[in-house]
Amino acid sequence: MKPNVLIIGAGGVAQVTAHKCAQWAAEFGAIHIASRTRSKADAIVDGIRAKGHEAAIPTHTLDASDSAAVAALIRELEAGIVINVGSPFVNMPVLNACIETGAAYIDTAIHEEPDKINEAPPWYANYEWKRREDAAAAGVTAVLGAGFDPGVVNAYARLAEDEYFDEITSIDIVDVNAGSHGRYFATNFDPEINFREFTGKVYTWQGGEWRVNEMFEVGREWDLPVVGKRSAYLSGHDEIHSLAARYPQADVRFWMGFGEHYINVFTVLKNLGLLSEHPVTTAEGLEVVPLKLVKAVLPDPASLAPDYEGKTCIGDLVKGTRDGQPGEVFIYNVADHAEAHAEVGSQGISYTAGVPPVAAAILIARGPWDVKRMANVEDLPARPFLDLLGEMGLPTRVIDAEGDRPI
Repeated sequence: MKPNVLIIGAGGVAQVTAHKCAQWAAEFGAIHIASRTRSKADAIVDGIRAKGHEAAIPTHTLDASDSAAVAALIRELEAGIVINVGSPFVNMPVLNACIETGAAYIDTAIHEEPDKINEAPPWYANYEWKRREDAAAAGVTAVLGAGFDPGVVNAYARLAEDEYFDEITSIDIVDVNAGSHGRYFATNFDPEINFREFTGKVYTWQGGEWRVNEMFEVGREWDLPVVGKRSAYLSGHDEIHSLAARYPQADVRFWMGFGEHYINVFTVLKNLGLLSEHPVTTAEGLEVVPLKLVKAVLPDPASLAPDYEGKTCIGDLVKGTRDGQPGEVFIYNVADHAEAHAEVGSQGISYTAGVPPVAAAILIARGPWDVKRMANVEDLPARPFLDLLGEMGLPTRVIDAEGDRPI
């Protein structure tokens, strides 16, 4: 019997996830979408209908921060797989509900607490990994970080482990968005989550220990396929924390591409205190959280899609040894913003994040990833995942000794 799927969330990534579930509806039973604001879920379903998909997709109102409410909805819908593409703030309540009810769980990012920013590494150990034994005891498959980064880039590292190296010595993950949305300033996903990534310390795993830098302190130019030479900066990111656990002998770093304009505006906002999550009181006596105010005045990331042009390039430069000989490979994907909008009405950043959790759900439904325990993506077979993503619109390429080619 094919599992019913519950998608939690109704933002830009959830839109892509819902479209892809509709495209691959034959892999599932019923498909449902739940959101705190039901009208947003309804709008996603309307968009799916406009693309000609006929599968019934009921929508539901849900406060995903309420674990009991999530569990009740899972039981009501008899959902076998929950794809959590809501805010990282609700990861733990949703995960807890899945462990309670026996539903498989998938998310795309590490859990965050609203009042805690840039906690000490490794971040997964703060929340998700504490429930590893409980997931295994309940026989619940919980796939953590199954977006693109984290997610696909973790699978790239596992592919390098399986097919290229006896030992991996370094993993450099590079994420460059060479697209343009035409706005003065905007973020590609929830501004509150986006800014929180870059206001704290930068943690990387190097020399067998956690290293700390300031944001934008360490940068370099990368010459990448299709998008060419781009500046990227050492950044803290989710996947470093699980990859460092699997490859403790390797240096694991994440590099995010930024243009000078973004850095300048970000720096001004931060220096003015406008990225603070701590409330301030105005002269009129109004209590305001600066970060939430900035979020309110910036463009909705979903609104960027119609005008977005250009491409993204995200990949892993992996170095290691095989039979005692050193080598390196670059495993990557290039996505096109305009193509993503034409297919699912979203920009390329949402597309790259929203397709992989559906591939993970399909592999759970088919069996290869239904491991009945908690796992990060690099703990699971990479080939089935990457091959399926190629069928779904995110093909993988590799630059190795044989040249630049599909995997």
